[in-house]
Amino acid sequence: MANIRHIAKQAGVSATTVSRVLNNHPQVSASVRARVMAVTNEIGYVPTIGRKSTSNIALVYTGVSSLGSPFDAALMFGMSGGMEEYGYDLMILDARRARQPGETYTQMFVRKGIRGAILRTTAQARSVCEAIADEGFPCVVVGDRFESPSVSFVYSDSRETSREAVEHLIGLGHRRIAICLNIVDDSDHADRLAGYRQAHADHGLEVDRKLILRVPANREGGMQLMRRLMTMPDRPTAVFITDPLTALGAMGEARKLGVEIPRDLSVVGFDDAEMRYGMYPELTAICQDAAALGREAFAALYGMLDQPDGAPVVKKALRTWLEVHASTGPRPE
Repeated sequence: MANIRHIAKQAGVSATTVSRVLNNHPQVSASVRARVMAVTNEIGYVPTIGRKSTSNIALVYTGVSSLGSPFDAALMFGMSGGMEEYGYDLMILDARRARQPGETYTQMFVRKGIRGAILRTTAQARSVCEAIADEGFPCVVVGDRFESPSVSFVYSDSRETSREAVEHLIGLGHRRIAICLNIVDDSDHADRLAGYRQAHADHGLEVDRKLILRVPANREGGMQLMRRLMTMPDRPTAVFITDPLTALGAMGEARKLGVEIPRDLSVVGFDDAEMRYGMYPELTAICQDAAALGREAFAALYGMLDQPDGAPVVKKALRTWLEVHASTGPRPE
């Protein structure tokens, strides 16, 4: 069985130097660190003592962080119940910043005292999730889905409900319907765009590419969106906003601009918790239970811990649903 002495012999350094490299000691040259890590990765060495003694679970961002979003807040709330019950603590980690040159992801997690990871990703960083899963480290992706047989995930399927939401607007007579997406791509927003396109296709309507808009998924982005909509030469009569904070900003800006919702513009939003009830008028929204996603993700991860032969891969979809409230109405004449 490989140990520090084996690494030291192959790398041509002392066991003390290997220990310093594995513990991120600053007094090691870059060339020696690279040589030691190359041998460590080649033989697949992972220290086991720290892995067994730690009680840390990490929420890991493999791409752009969305830590301040209502979704992530509800997600962590859902995770916290199971973590508290079983005595685990939460760490938050940026995988891009935390991993050292030459380290595997497993080595990074072990160095930081992490037992298992719940992963948040974007379209550009999905390969990181696959790499972590392929190393065999206990991990579950939340809010995305994968074809890879090694990746476990839990997500909310919003494609069909997005189609239903846009069909609701079409049924109210709307034909120029805008959609607002986050500037950061992920599978959730891709699903919502696909549902938007499907509803148009089902009713023989062309999608105007000028009505597919992207802004940052925050209140300021929603304010920008509303100003853009109101200055279009051929304005839409309805908009589907795929992020809760964007919808909040857009609704507030509408009041400032004197835009009456839904008389002048119908709005369908997206809600991770109960934000729809705090808007005026109450927001027609596609709803998902982000706290339930957090609970399910931790439950799946917990089932992987202390499984020497590996645990079954989890691939689970939770439902979303459409709630019609006061922010949608007939197309203006």
